[in-house]
Amino acid sequence: MDNSKHRFMPVVFISSPYAGDIEGNVRKARCYCRFALESGYIPIAPHLFLPQFMDEKTERREAMFMNLVLLSKCSEFWYFGDDITSGMDIERERAQKRRMTIRHFSETCQEVPHFENLSR
Repeated sequence: MDNSKHRFMPVVFISSPYAGDIEGNVRKARCYCRFALESGYIPIAPHLFLPQFMDEKTERREAMFMNLVLLSKCSEFWYFGDDITSGMDIERERAQKRRMTIRHFSETCQEVPHFENLSR
């Protein structure tokens, strides 16, 4: 294997809605992960991975615990869209407590600027 092609890639947590239109939301999450990869990051999207062997309805609490453990392994938190679910809100709060870089993107992967820290 040629190691000269490999470079450091930060791990980023991908947060977006899952419930509701699961098929559509999974499709979007895959696109968000691809966007992160093409931007030079390693994406972690638990809502793509965990439903492969866990039941959202009966094991949500355990899945959220695992989400937060995986989040702790990431350097950045990215969330997509304007529909912030309760699970996404929990993840974002944890990222804030950990003082992680938090970035917000639209559903079309355009970064949404935030001006919370501007003074008048």
